[in-house]
Amino acid sequence: MGFFKSLKGNHPDAIGGENSQTYHPPPHPPPSQPYPQEQYHAPPPGPPPGRIEYLPPPGAPPSHKSEAEPPPYHDWTVIPDTALLPPPPSLGHEASPAGNASLSDADRAHDWCRAYSLLRPYQPAAVHLASVENGNIELVKPREYQGSLSKTGLGSWKGSTIPRGGDACLLGSLPCYFAVPDSPLVTGMKKTIYFEVRVLSYGVGRGGDMSSLALGWCALPYPTWRMPGWERGSLAVHGDDGRRYVNDTWGGKDFTGAIQAGQTVGLGMEFAIPDTPPNYGSSPEQSPGLKVDVFFTRDGVKDSGWCLHEELDAQNDLGVDGLDGQFDLYAAVGIFGGAEFEINFSRSKWLWQPS
Repeated sequence: MGFFKSLKGNHPDAIGGENSQTYHPPPHPPPSQPYPQEQYHAPPPGPPPGRIEYLPPPGAPPSHKSEAEPPPYHDWTVIPDTALLPPPPSLGHEASPAGNASLSDADRAHDWCRAYSLLRPYQPAAVHLASVENGNIELVKPREYQGSLSKTGLGSWKGSTIPRGGDACLLGSLPCYFAVPDSPLVTGMKKTIYFEVRVLSYGVGRGGDMSSLALGWCALPYPTWRMPGWERGSLAVHGDDGRRYVNDTWGGKDFTGAIQAGQTVGLGMEFAIPDTPPNYGSSPEQSPGLKVDVFFTRDGVKDSGWCLHEELDAQNDLGVDGLDGQFDLYAAVGIFGGAEFEINFSRSKWLWQPS
Protein backbone atom coordinates (compact mmCIF):
# COMPACT_ATOMS: atom_id res chain seq x y z
CA MET A 1 0.00 0.00 0.00
CA GLY A 2 2.89 2.24 0.71
CA PHE A 3 3.97 1.86 -2.84
CA PHE A 4 0.61 2.86 -4.29
CA LYS A 5 0.26 5.63 -1.89
CA SER A 6 3.50 7.09 -2.99
CA LEU A 7 2.16 7.16 -6.61
CA LYS A 8 -1.18 8.67 -5.62
CA GLY A 9 0.16 11.19 -3.15
CA ASN A 10 0.83 14.86 -3.72
CA HIS A 11 2.28 15.62 -7.21
CA PRO A 12 3.31 18.81 -9.00
CA ASP A 13 0.99 20.85 -11.24
CA ALA A 14 2.94 19.96 -14.33
CA ILE A 15 5.14 17.25 -15.55
CA GLY A 16 8.65 17.78 -14.40
CA GLY A 17 7.92 18.57 -10.88
CA GLU A 18 8.04 21.79 -9.03
CA ASN A 19 10.99 23.16 -11.03
CA SER A 20 9.36 22.59 -14.41
CA GLN A 21 8.70 25.69 -16.77
CA THR A 22 5.16 26.39 -17.86
CA TYR A 23 4.51 26.96 -21.71
CA HIS A 24 1.68 29.10 -23.12
CA PRO A 25 0.17 28.85 -26.62
CA PRO A 26 1.46 31.34 -29.29
CA PRO A 27 -0.62 34.49 -29.83
CA HIS A 28 -1.79 33.51 -33.33
CA PRO A 29 -3.62 30.51 -34.70
CA PRO A 30 -1.73 27.47 -35.79
CA PRO A 31 -0.58 27.30 -39.47
CA SER A 32 -3.54 25.19 -40.50
CA GLN A 33 -5.97 27.74 -39.09
CA PRO A 34 -7.17 30.59 -41.47
CA TYR A 35 -6.59 34.18 -40.51
CA PRO A 36 -9.46 36.13 -39.08
CA GLN A 37 -11.63 37.83 -41.70
CA GLU A 38 -10.55 41.30 -40.65
CA GLN A 39 -6.94 40.55 -41.56
CA TYR A 40 -7.75 39.82 -45.32
CA HIS A 41 -6.79 42.52 -47.87
CA ALA A 42 -9.22 43.42 -50.69
CA PRO A 43 -7.89 43.07 -54.30
CA PRO A 44 -6.79 46.30 -55.98
CA PRO A 45 -9.31 47.91 -58.37
CA GLY A 46 -9.14 47.26 -62.11
CA PRO A 47 -7.79 44.31 -64.10
CA PRO A 48 -4.45 42.72 -63.25
CA PRO A 49 -1.37 44.25 -64.93
CA GLY A 50 -1.04 43.19 -68.59
CA ARG A 51 -4.65 42.24 -68.97
CA ILE A 52 -6.79 43.96 -71.68
CA GLU A 53 -10.51 44.17 -71.43
CA TYR A 54 -12.23 43.28 -74.76
CA LEU A 55 -15.81 44.26 -75.42
CA PRO A 56 -18.07 41.92 -77.42
CA PRO A 57 -18.49 42.92 -81.10
CA PRO A 58 -21.72 44.68 -82.00
CA GLY A 59 -24.52 42.65 -83.52
CA ALA A 60 -25.44 39.00 -83.33
CA PRO A 61 -22.81 36.26 -83.58
CA PRO A 62 -22.25 34.80 -87.08
CA SER A 63 -24.21 31.67 -86.35
CA HIS A 64 -27.17 33.66 -85.19
CA LYS A 65 -29.94 33.90 -87.79
CA SER A 66 -31.24 37.31 -88.67
CA GLU A 67 -34.81 38.11 -87.91
CA ALA A 68 -35.29 39.47 -91.45
CA GLU A 69 -37.71 37.78 -93.79
CA PRO A 70 -36.31 34.66 -95.53
CA PRO A 71 -35.88 34.80 -99.34
CA PRO A 72 -38.88 33.77 -101.40
CA TYR A 73 -39.24 30.10 -102.15
CA HIS A 74 -37.76 28.99 -105.48
CA ASP A 75 -39.53 26.11 -107.12
CA TRP A 76 -36.52 24.12 -108.35
CA THR A 77 -38.83 21.58 -110.01
CA VAL A 78 -39.74 24.08 -112.75
CA ILE A 79 -37.62 23.43 -115.87
CA PRO A 80 -36.32 26.69 -117.43
CA ASP A 81 -37.07 27.51 -121.04
CA THR A 82 -33.77 26.68 -122.76
CA ALA A 83 -34.95 28.41 -125.93
CA LEU A 84 -34.06 31.68 -124.23
CA LEU A 85 -30.45 30.58 -123.73
CA PRO A 86 -27.74 30.97 -126.40
CA PRO A 87 -26.74 27.76 -128.19
CA PRO A 88 -23.73 25.97 -126.72
CA PRO A 89 -20.45 26.26 -128.64
CA SER A 90 -19.90 23.70 -131.36
CA LEU A 91 -17.28 21.16 -130.43
CA GLY A 92 -14.17 20.98 -132.57
CA HIS A 93 -12.03 18.00 -133.49
CA GLU A 94 -8.33 17.45 -132.99
CA ALA A 95 -7.84 16.09 -136.52
CA SER A 96 -9.74 15.48 -139.74
CA PRO A 97 -10.91 11.95 -140.54
CA ALA A 98 -9.84 12.60 -144.14
CA GLY A 99 -6.71 14.48 -145.24
CA ASN A 100 -4.27 16.12 -142.81
CA ALA A 101 -1.20 18.18 -143.64
CA SER A 102 2.22 17.64 -142.09
CA LEU A 103 3.18 19.16 -138.77
CA SER A 104 6.20 20.86 -140.33
CA ASP A 105 3.96 22.72 -142.82
CA ALA A 106 1.74 23.86 -139.96
CA ASP A 107 4.67 25.08 -137.84
CA ARG A 108 6.11 26.95 -140.80
CA ALA A 109 2.75 28.63 -141.41
CA HIS A 110 2.39 29.65 -137.77
CA ASP A 111 5.83 31.28 -137.82
CA TRP A 112 4.98 33.01 -141.10
CA CYS A 113 1.74 34.45 -139.72
CA ARG A 114 3.51 35.76 -136.64
CA ALA A 115 6.04 37.49 -138.88
CA TYR A 116 3.47 39.09 -141.24
CA SER A 117 0.49 40.85 -139.71
CA LEU A 118 -2.80 41.40 -141.57
CA LEU A 119 -2.86 44.25 -144.08
CA ARG A 120 -4.84 47.34 -143.19
CA PRO A 121 -7.91 47.95 -145.39
CA TYR A 122 -7.64 50.57 -148.10
CA GLN A 123 -9.91 52.83 -150.08
CA PRO A 124 -10.20 51.16 -153.51
CA ALA A 125 -10.21 52.98 -156.81
CA ALA A 126 -13.49 53.22 -158.70
CA VAL A 127 -12.24 50.79 -161.35
CA HIS A 128 -11.59 48.15 -158.71
CA LEU A 129 -15.05 48.56 -157.22
CA ALA A 130 -16.58 48.18 -160.67
CA SER A 131 -14.53 45.05 -161.41
CA VAL A 132 -15.72 43.35 -158.23
CA GLU A 133 -19.32 44.37 -158.83
CA ASN A 134 -19.18 42.81 -162.29
CA GLY A 135 -17.46 39.64 -161.04
CA ASN A 136 -14.33 40.44 -163.06
CA ILE A 137 -11.86 38.94 -160.57
CA GLU A 138 -8.56 37.34 -161.49
CA LEU A 139 -7.04 34.36 -159.66
CA VAL A 140 -3.49 34.39 -158.35
CA LYS A 141 -1.73 31.07 -158.81
CA PRO A 142 0.83 30.41 -156.06
CA ARG A 143 4.06 28.51 -156.61
CA GLU A 144 2.67 25.56 -154.64
CA TYR A 145 -0.05 25.06 -157.24
CA GLN A 146 0.80 22.15 -159.56
CA GLY A 147 -1.42 22.09 -162.62
CA SER A 148 -3.19 24.31 -165.14
CA LEU A 149 -5.40 27.34 -164.58
CA SER A 150 -7.11 29.34 -167.34
CA LYS A 151 -9.75 32.05 -167.64
CA THR A 152 -12.79 30.91 -169.63
CA GLY A 153 -14.85 34.10 -169.48
CA LEU A 154 -15.67 37.15 -167.39
CA GLY A 155 -15.20 35.98 -163.79
CA SER A 156 -14.97 32.30 -164.85
CA TRP A 157 -11.98 30.03 -164.39
CA LYS A 158 -11.13 26.39 -165.03
CA GLY A 159 -8.33 24.47 -163.35
CA SER A 160 -6.87 21.01 -162.90
CA THR A 161 -4.11 19.74 -160.62
CA ILE A 162 -1.80 16.74 -160.81
CA PRO A 163 -2.39 13.62 -158.71
CA ARG A 164 -0.69 13.45 -155.32
CA GLY A 165 -0.05 17.17 -155.34
CA GLY A 166 0.42 19.09 -152.10
CA ASP A 167 -1.78 21.77 -150.57
CA ALA A 168 -2.19 25.01 -152.51
CA CYS A 169 -4.48 28.00 -152.05
CA LEU A 170 -5.77 30.09 -154.97
CA LEU A 171 -6.62 33.67 -153.99
CA GLY A 172 -8.67 36.35 -155.71
CA SER A 173 -6.77 39.33 -157.09
CA LEU A 174 -9.20 41.81 -155.53
CA PRO A 175 -11.22 41.75 -152.31
CA CYS A 176 -14.88 40.89 -152.69
CA TYR A 177 -15.43 42.83 -149.45
CA PHE A 178 -13.74 46.21 -149.01
CA ALA A 179 -13.85 47.09 -145.32
CA VAL A 180 -13.74 50.86 -145.89
CA PRO A 181 -16.56 51.47 -148.44
CA ASP A 182 -18.59 48.26 -148.01
CA SER A 183 -19.12 48.33 -144.25
CA PRO A 184 -22.84 48.54 -143.32
CA LEU A 185 -21.80 51.11 -140.72
CA VAL A 186 -20.88 53.34 -143.67
CA THR A 187 -23.59 52.43 -146.18
CA GLY A 188 -26.42 51.58 -143.80
CA MET A 189 -27.15 48.47 -145.90
CA LYS A 190 -26.25 44.79 -145.82
CA LYS A 191 -23.31 43.56 -147.85
CA THR A 192 -23.22 40.01 -149.26
CA ILE A 193 -20.21 38.37 -150.91
CA TYR A 194 -20.37 34.99 -152.63
CA PHE A 195 -18.82 32.74 -155.28
CA GLU A 196 -19.31 29.17 -156.56
CA VAL A 197 -17.15 26.19 -157.47
CA ARG A 198 -18.18 23.25 -159.63
CA VAL A 199 -16.24 20.04 -158.99
CA LEU A 200 -15.75 18.16 -162.26
CA SER A 201 -13.67 15.23 -160.98
CA TYR A 202 -11.34 14.03 -158.24
CA GLY A 203 -8.10 12.12 -158.66
CA VAL A 204 -5.52 10.73 -156.26
CA GLY A 205 -4.55 13.00 -153.40
CA ARG A 206 -1.44 13.29 -151.26
CA GLY A 207 -0.27 9.98 -149.89
CA GLY A 208 -3.22 7.59 -149.96
CA ASP A 209 -5.84 10.29 -149.43
CA MET A 210 -8.48 11.19 -151.96
CA SER A 211 -8.17 14.61 -153.56
CA SER A 212 -10.44 17.41 -152.46
CA LEU A 213 -10.86 21.16 -152.32
CA ALA A 214 -12.10 23.86 -149.95
CA LEU A 215 -14.04 27.12 -150.39
CA GLY A 216 -13.13 30.00 -148.14
CA TRP A 217 -12.51 33.66 -147.43
CA CYS A 218 -9.18 35.13 -146.32
CA ALA A 219 -7.67 38.37 -145.12
CA LEU A 220 -4.20 38.93 -146.56
CA PRO A 221 -1.45 38.00 -146.35
CA TYR A 222 -2.10 34.26 -146.17
CA PRO A 223 0.35 31.31 -146.40
CA THR A 224 -0.58 29.77 -149.76
CA TRP A 225 0.73 26.28 -148.87
CA ARG A 226 -2.09 25.99 -146.34
CA MET A 227 -5.78 25.27 -146.97
CA PRO A 228 -8.10 28.21 -146.17
CA GLY A 229 -9.56 28.11 -142.69
CA TRP A 230 -6.41 26.71 -141.10
CA GLU A 231 -4.63 29.97 -140.30
CA ARG A 232 -5.58 33.33 -138.82
CA GLY A 233 -7.82 35.61 -140.81
CA SER A 234 -9.55 32.80 -142.73
CA LEU A 235 -12.59 30.55 -142.79
CA ALA A 236 -13.59 27.70 -145.12
CA VAL A 237 -15.73 24.64 -145.72
CA HIS A 238 -13.61 21.62 -146.63
CA GLY A 239 -14.91 19.14 -149.18
CA ASP A 240 -13.22 15.98 -147.90
CA ASP A 241 -14.79 15.95 -144.41
CA GLY A 242 -17.61 18.52 -144.80
CA ARG A 243 -16.37 20.42 -141.76
CA ARG A 244 -16.08 24.16 -141.29
CA TYR A 245 -12.84 25.77 -140.22
CA VAL A 246 -12.48 29.25 -138.71
CA ASN A 247 -8.89 30.15 -137.84
CA ASP A 248 -8.74 26.46 -136.94
CA THR A 249 -5.46 24.59 -137.32
CA TRP A 250 -6.91 21.37 -135.88
CA GLY A 251 -9.79 19.22 -137.14
CA GLY A 252 -12.64 21.68 -137.71
CA LYS A 253 -16.28 21.43 -136.63
CA ASP A 254 -19.04 19.23 -138.02
CA PHE A 255 -21.06 21.16 -140.58
CA THR A 256 -22.26 19.40 -143.75
CA GLY A 257 -21.63 16.40 -145.97
CA ALA A 258 -18.56 15.92 -148.16
CA ILE A 259 -18.47 17.72 -151.51
CA GLN A 260 -18.89 15.18 -154.29
CA ALA A 261 -17.70 15.30 -157.89
CA GLY A 262 -20.40 16.77 -160.14
CA GLN A 263 -21.75 19.12 -157.46
CA THR A 264 -21.72 22.90 -157.53
CA VAL A 265 -21.12 24.49 -154.14
CA GLY A 266 -20.92 28.10 -153.00
CA LEU A 267 -19.82 30.02 -149.93
CA GLY A 268 -21.08 33.45 -148.91
CA MET A 269 -20.84 35.96 -146.08
CA GLU A 270 -23.45 38.56 -145.13
CA PHE A 271 -22.46 41.67 -143.17
CA ALA A 272 -25.14 43.71 -141.39
CA ILE A 273 -25.53 46.38 -138.74
CA PRO A 274 -25.45 44.69 -135.32
CA ASP A 275 -28.62 44.38 -133.27
CA THR A 276 -26.84 46.37 -130.56
CA PRO A 277 -25.59 49.59 -132.19
CA PRO A 278 -21.88 50.26 -131.67
CA ASN A 279 -20.58 53.00 -129.43
CA TYR A 280 -19.02 55.35 -131.94
CA GLY A 281 -16.89 56.97 -129.28
CA SER A 282 -15.21 53.70 -128.29
CA SER A 283 -12.24 51.94 -129.81
CA PRO A 284 -12.77 49.17 -132.43
CA GLU A 285 -11.80 46.57 -129.84
CA GLN A 286 -14.66 47.72 -127.57
CA SER A 287 -17.23 47.90 -130.36
CA PRO A 288 -19.57 44.92 -130.81
CA GLY A 289 -18.63 44.86 -134.51
CA LEU A 290 -20.81 43.85 -137.41
CA LYS A 291 -23.31 41.04 -137.48
CA VAL A 292 -21.78 38.40 -139.79
CA ASP A 293 -23.50 35.26 -141.08
CA VAL A 294 -21.80 32.61 -143.21
CA PHE A 295 -23.83 30.39 -145.55
CA PHE A 296 -23.06 27.40 -147.77
CA THR A 297 -25.01 26.32 -150.88
CA ARG A 298 -25.14 23.03 -152.75
CA ASP A 299 -26.48 22.87 -156.31
CA GLY A 300 -28.17 26.25 -156.00
CA VAL A 301 -29.87 25.67 -152.63
CA LYS A 302 -28.77 26.93 -149.22
CA ASP A 303 -27.41 23.92 -147.37
CA SER A 304 -26.38 25.28 -144.00
CA GLY A 305 -24.75 28.22 -142.26
CA TRP A 306 -23.55 29.69 -138.98
CA CYS A 307 -23.17 32.98 -137.17
CA LEU A 308 -19.56 34.13 -137.13
CA HIS A 309 -19.97 35.49 -133.59
CA GLU A 310 -21.41 32.29 -132.16
CA GLU A 311 -20.38 31.24 -128.68
CA LEU A 312 -16.84 29.87 -128.82
CA ASP A 313 -14.93 27.27 -126.88
CA ALA A 314 -12.54 29.32 -124.77
CA GLN A 315 -9.90 26.59 -124.66
CA ASN A 316 -9.78 25.54 -128.32
CA ASP A 317 -11.29 28.26 -130.54
CA LEU A 318 -8.92 31.01 -131.69
CA GLY A 319 -11.54 33.69 -132.33
CA VAL A 320 -12.61 35.38 -135.55
CA ASP A 321 -9.84 37.93 -135.99
CA GLY A 322 -9.71 39.35 -139.50
CA LEU A 323 -13.17 38.09 -140.49
CA ASP A 324 -15.58 40.42 -138.68
CA GLY A 325 -15.70 43.18 -141.29
CA GLN A 326 -12.68 45.21 -140.22
CA PHE A 327 -10.38 43.82 -142.94
CA ASP A 328 -10.64 43.33 -146.70
CA LEU A 329 -11.64 39.75 -147.60
CA TYR A 330 -10.54 37.74 -150.65
CA ALA A 331 -12.06 34.59 -152.15
CA ALA A 332 -9.94 31.48 -151.56
CA VAL A 333 -10.03 27.98 -153.07
CA GLY A 334 -7.75 25.35 -151.58
CA ILE A 335 -6.83 22.18 -153.50
CA PHE A 336 -4.80 19.09 -152.69
CA GLY A 337 -4.16 16.12 -154.95
CA GLY A 338 -5.58 15.77 -158.44
CA ALA A 339 -8.84 17.61 -159.15
CA GLU A 340 -10.63 19.32 -162.01
CA PHE A 341 -12.90 22.27 -161.22
CA GLU A 342 -14.51 25.52 -162.33
CA ILE A 343 -14.75 28.78 -160.33
CA ASN A 344 -17.36 31.48 -160.99
CA PHE A 345 -17.40 35.03 -159.64
CA SER A 346 -19.96 36.26 -162.18
CA ARG A 347 -23.45 36.48 -160.69
CA SER A 348 -25.10 35.55 -163.99
CA LYS A 349 -23.48 32.11 -163.87
CA TRP A 350 -24.35 31.18 -160.28
CA LEU A 351 -26.85 28.43 -159.57
CA TRP A 352 -27.86 30.21 -156.36
CA GLN A 353 -29.30 33.66 -156.84
CA PRO A 354 -29.67 36.19 -154.03
CA SER A 355 -33.24 37.26 -153.36
